[in-house]
Amino acid sequence: MKKVFMLLALVCSSLAVAGDAELGKAKSALCVACHGADGNSVNPLWPKIAGQHEQYLARHLAMFKNGERKGPVMAGMVAGLNEQDIQNIAAYYATQKPSIGSADESLVEMGKSVYQGGVSKMKIPACMSCHGISGKGNPLSGYPVLAGQHAPYTEAMLKDFRSGTTNGKEGDTNGKIMADVAKYLTDEEIKAVASYIQGLYSK
Repeated sequence: MKKVFMLLALVCSSLAVAGDAELGKAKSALCVACHGADGNSVNPLWPKIAGQHEQYLARHLAMFKNGERKGPVMAGMVAGLNEQDIQNIAAYYATQKPSIGSADESLVEMGKSVYQGGVSKMKIPACMSCHGISGKGNPLSGYPVLAGQHAPYTEAMLKDFRSGTTNGKEGDTNGKIMADVAKYLTDEEIKAVASYIQGLYSK
């Protein structure tokens, strides 16, 4: 019975913080300069957020606000947002259509190998085991959409993870998973898989 009540509380909690995309659009003006009006940033060092899972976006915006994810620019942008604003903005960008990227043909073979098969000699699992073969991610587990993401941004993130940088509170599961996955990736493998991801698109 206790488990039933806990489950109901969790469901009610998730429903209570559901975002309103229309209200989010009105609040998204502060995001446009870097991420574009529809969430498809032009600068490859800034991530595309169009079509990203609502839960993922809301969680990371909240982490920028409370300091669990470092980023002076983002911290300033979200400082004036309340919890519902964050949910609304996340809902808006989740409804936008991500643009399709392309991969460097010379890197596809290695990138595909890492993404679909991992690196067995270093016991690195395949990226698709969490993010899906077409890069759609898994919203329930907190794994983001990767498909079409800018290669330079993904490359920078993987190198941060490799250095031990994680997001969220100490002991955060997803952050630790990525740090462990990226720990033994070479620069060449990171560059290749980031390029391959840029060429993926969600069907």
